[in-house]
Amino acid sequence: MDPARALLRNVARGFQPSAADRSPERLALRDDRAPSAIGRKARLELRFERRGARTVIAHAYAEPPLRIGASFEIDDAAYLILVCSGPGIFGGDAIRQSIHVASGARVVLTSQAALQVHPSTTSAAARLDHEYCVDDDGELHCHWDPVIPFAGARLAQHYDIRIAGGARLYWSDALMSGRVARGESWQCRDLAHELGLRADDRLMYLERYRVGAETDRVRRPWVAGGVDYLSTALVWHEEASREVAERLQEAVAACDRVRAGIDLVDDRLIVARLAASNGVPFSAARRLVRTLALTSVFGRQPVPDRK
Repeated sequence: MDPARALLRNVARGFQPSAADRSPERLALRDDRAPSAIGRKARLELRFERRGARTVIAHAYAEPPLRIGASFEIDDAAYLILVCSGPGIFGGDAIRQSIHVASGARVVLTSQAALQVHPSTTSAAARLDHEYCVDDDGELHCHWDPVIPFAGARLAQHYDIRIAGGARLYWSDALMSGRVARGESWQCRDLAHELGLRADDRLMYLERYRVGAETDRVRRPWVAGGVDYLSTALVWHEEASREVAERLQEAVAACDRVRAGIDLVDDRLIVARLAASNGVPFSAARRLVRTLALTSVFGRQPVPDRK
């Protein structure tokens, strides 16, 4: 139960909150949204810490439609499935997600399903703002299902990843051009995307683009070409090397109908960008990159898919 909701329920029943209930930390958890904003504006906060040989959730807060789904303990890692339980997001919606991995903690995050972005009837875009912080010796793995902007949708998505130099990171996001099976391809009205990675406050990688409902322009070879599926994978680890990047490039090059550019762009950073015209080989290529990165860089076996 949301602690803030429990507190409000007790007050409504005539109970007097304790001093702990009135603390600034507890009050900060209150869901103070106006009724009309519930389901349209939401935030999710998670903090993970190392305690003994385990990674535990030290702080968790979620406002509907966001919620924390199934969670598992795999070796010394906390594995969580994050859920958006609504039908998707609409123009004017604002979704915020904040994740903090403390020193020594190991965390694996994934989404329950693809996130649908519905057509916008106004000039307001749906907003996704994600912040990730990983302390020294913390480890975070994120493998997200695609974001799917429908025809006529407006979306502004911003992913801000800040890590300490001694942290470890695996990140993989994905984007579809629309409901491809229905013939939608790059028909969203406006899509603004930004992904940034900073290590010790130094900008290591920045990906930024904006496209509109100009299908012919987007389809040009130097823009999206004939692809409908895009993904960026980031690997930050002291064992990252040019040899591993080349191995990843060779492996993905063998995947049918998938194009990839993979390289070591800094001493600890491998960047992989994937593009495909079909969802099946695209998903297979993403899994391949993840498997090879985990075994070659992290020295771990892939975590089983629990969805």
